[in-house]
Amino acid sequence: MTSVPGRRSSTFTRLLRHGFTHPAAAERLLGLPEMVPVRADSVLLDALGATADPDLALRGLVRLVEAQQPDERQVLLDTLISAKPLRDRLLGVLGASEALGDHLARHPHDWQALVMYEASDLHPGVDDFERGLAEATDPVSLRVAYRRCLLSIAARDVCGTTDVAQTAAELADLATATLRAALAIARTDAPEDAAACRLAVIAMGKCGGHELNYVSDVDVIFVGEPASEATAGPASEAASEAASEATALKAATRLASHLMRICSETTVEGAIWPVDANLRPEGRNGPLVRTLSSHLAYYQRWAKTWEFQALLKARPVAGDPELGADYVDAVSPLVWQAAERENFVPDVQKMRRRVVDNIPAAHIDRELKLGPGGLRDVEFAVQLLQLVHGRTDPALRSGSTLEALGELAAGGYVGRADAAQLDEAYRFLRSMEHRIQLYRLRRTHLVPEGEEDLRRLGRSLGLRADPVAELDKEWRRHGSVVRRLHEKLFYRPLLDAVAQLAPGETRLSTQAARQRLEALGYADPAAALRHLEALSSGVSRKAAIQRTLLPVLLGWFADSADPDAGLLGFRQVSDALGKTPWYLRLLRDEGAAAENLARVLSAGRLAPDLLLRAPEAVALLGDPEGLKPRGRDHLEQEVLAAAGRADGAEAGVASARAVRRRELFRTAAADLIGSYGTEENPAELDPGTLVDRVGDAVTDLSAATIAGALRSVVRERWGDELPTRFAVIGMGRFGGHELSYGSDADVLFVHEPREGVDEHEAARAAGTVVAEMRRLLQLPSSDPPLLIDADLRPEGRNGPLVRTLASYAAYYRRWSLVWESQALLRAEPMAGDEELGARFIELVDPLRYPADGLGEDEVREIRRLKARMETERLPRGADPTLHTKLGRGGLSDVEWTVQLLQMRHGRAEPGLRTTRTRAALAAARDAGLLSPEDAGILDDAWVLATRVRNGVMLVRGRAGDTFPSDAKELAAVGRYLGHGQGHVGEMVDGYRRATRRARAVVERLFYGS
Repeated sequence: MTSVPGRRSSTFTRLLRHGFTHPAAAERLLGLPEMVPVRADSVLLDALGATADPDLALRGLVRLVEAQQPDERQVLLDTLISAKPLRDRLLGVLGASEALGDHLARHPHDWQALVMYEASDLHPGVDDFERGLAEATDPVSLRVAYRRCLLSIAARDVCGTTDVAQTAAELADLATATLRAALAIARTDAPEDAAACRLAVIAMGKCGGHELNYVSDVDVIFVGEPASEATAGPASEAASEAASEATALKAATRLASHLMRICSETTVEGAIWPVDANLRPEGRNGPLVRTLSSHLAYYQRWAKTWEFQALLKARPVAGDPELGADYVDAVSPLVWQAAERENFVPDVQKMRRRVVDNIPAAHIDRELKLGPGGLRDVEFAVQLLQLVHGRTDPALRSGSTLEALGELAAGGYVGRADAAQLDEAYRFLRSMEHRIQLYRLRRTHLVPEGEEDLRRLGRSLGLRADPVAELDKEWRRHGSVVRRLHEKLFYRPLLDAVAQLAPGETRLSTQAARQRLEALGYADPAAALRHLEALSSGVSRKAAIQRTLLPVLLGWFADSADPDAGLLGFRQVSDALGKTPWYLRLLRDEGAAAENLARVLSAGRLAPDLLLRAPEAVALLGDPEGLKPRGRDHLEQEVLAAAGRADGAEAGVASARAVRRRELFRTAAADLIGSYGTEENPAELDPGTLVDRVGDAVTDLSAATIAGALRSVVRERWGDELPTRFAVIGMGRFGGHELSYGSDADVLFVHEPREGVDEHEAARAAGTVVAEMRRLLQLPSSDPPLLIDADLRPEGRNGPLVRTLASYAAYYRRWSLVWESQALLRAEPMAGDEELGARFIELVDPLRYPADGLGEDEVREIRRLKARMETERLPRGADPTLHTKLGRGGLSDVEWTVQLLQMRHGRAEPGLRTTRTRAALAAARDAGLLSPEDAGILDDAWVLATRVRNGVMLVRGRAGDTFPSDAKELAAVGRYLGHGQGHVGEMVDGYRRATRRARAVVERLFYGS
């Protein structure tokens, strides 16, 4: 058909105005002879323009009209023109669902199912759908009848006759009717099996909860029993019962399997939906059908918390109604006792952590169900609160998420405003999910990316001005609401329970509040409630800010291994700083400060102890630069300035130790936050970088503190200048820049009398300085001590604490042993006279990097010493596979292997002349002395062992070389190392695996095995 240009232009413009995105193609379709009535009728064009996708609706209508017999086409078009309800329903479906358009093209008479739309049919139930499926006698006809019923549900949905909750309930009712029809077909196909057993089908998941999607697996559990009681005599009664039960279960299994195939298999009409029985006891590994007693035995003995969570939605839908009711009656008490089970708290802590690891990175921002702020967040939060409080409040025992949320709000278990916002967000997200799935009737939870798909989705939700932009805005807004409320949902009512600000409003009882805190991991809920009351009661501005902060903080505390310690620490810090104007404002207004504080307070003892000694250090947590380590020059400048202002040596060293305490807190907080990350900034630094940062920071801090102590002692006794030049040489981990939080500072003291000063006077002065420095640095005070260890000096504990440079030269020339040369590999000047320190290094370089390397006797001696240390120094009863310092593949193994390479090749390879273990490993690899694989294995083991030691100190507040025996402390170390709740075994196994591989390299490279 050819149109005159003017008319074509006019039609083209009309189509654009009616929302068609492909008006040229639409104009061609309207030019077909059979579409003349549509083209001529503005009412139909208006109706097409009102659909989600006018182009899709027109294409579907053309196909439907073409599929009619010639004498039927006019009937369809006349009915469309004259009957607005039918017009809206049919075109609405065609504009929202390509798949249902395909169905109508295959079954062109099914449009008539939308004509009869009596008031009684507005909200059909299971009986209505059973009538709609009654004529289905085989899988193919069942699929056709199912789609016909689905057509009526979709029509009510897209026209707004039903809301999202009613639509989900109708979909669940249709699934119920379909399961019954499929079971009837299976029984008809196998009458002997049907006669041999009683079979009940229990709906689970969204079908059981009356909140099904358009396309979703239908989760079920099958329960089977013999058809009748055994009638054998007493002698054979037990055997007969067993045989009868076994026969019945086989028959029931065949029926159940047939039912699943009928619904799941794809035919020319497609599949209905998969029937998923994996929620049954033992999952895929368990029998498909069990007796009721077998189900109960499993749930009473073996079931996990998530299985009781799944049973919240159990509902008998098909098969033997009495058996189905018996099943639900039997398992319901177990569901509501789940919160009393021993493993409930750790299970909940694992379940509360969103599982997004398996979502491809490209999809996570489009994931409507499992992504952050998605449907699963709402569903899990509601189900957890049901498990906790439903044991004492039967009103909460609903399978529907929205009904349960309403009851939780009515009972005061969640705030009414929070519940209202969550209800609105959940309805919007479920509507998005429905419309996405309706388009092609495919199981998906991904928001589409294409412009046309997004436009259709937005228009289907009533967003017409700028559908794509409005959809994105609304989706992000509702997702943000869910993310924000997900944690507050648990905690805000706890504050209402103790603050009692609004008389007459329903709130949690004390018992309910304790139950909730127990379920969320608080070991002492009574104490936790006292802390909450102290923090949030009253009408002051301080209490109001606390009530805003605490719901979020409590969630962060609950994510840790010790929530009680986190809350207690927060109360103590708040008590100390509550009257300062900046403290609560910092936590409220500085985005990361509150979360950083929560992570630090609940991660262990060391950081909170340091903070509570000077709570004002909390300000570091809100400053973007506050957690960055300060260099040695900056630290020395501050420490020396403080020492210079102090009145006397003791006050000067005290000021230096105060700086050290603050900087230790800065380092520990940065380490914890870098290990755990935050919600906005997940942990990104690799473990080696974290270890290096801690080692450098603590080493620089110890060096600056020693420099301040030296300045203070000298200034009090001698003024500006000591009678002898004096230097402090770092040794061991101190010299290697590898100090951990609990390390002593290994040192050598060297001096050289100034010109004209008597040697004895110089020696006395140097000795006095050393003794006074050591005393003042470990004097009991509120600041942690810095222990100075000089046992690596010549002659060890039997030798003088301090020697002249000449005395060192004489000793090393005449008496030095190979182990002393090895120890000098770590020597580096740390404080005092720089020129004297540099000359000491010149003195020892030929010893630690021999010109000819090491002879065989020297290598043999080093190996003998190492073997002796392994046998004699490992503490009695210690597990050699878990001791980080002296155990298999631990720090000592790696360090001695590296040091042997340094002494053998250090003169020839300048890169090996470093005091740092990891730098020497890298240099040995680059020089070809180690394969990249061996270097990587040794580096991984050394880093892991160092992190374990750091973690133990952070958690326990005292140093340790092995994993803690206390379960809570062990879990906290695991969290520090990146292992989630319940994965402590993986952590220990991973440590053993890494160190076992390292030991194999050590055996080969160090011992020559």
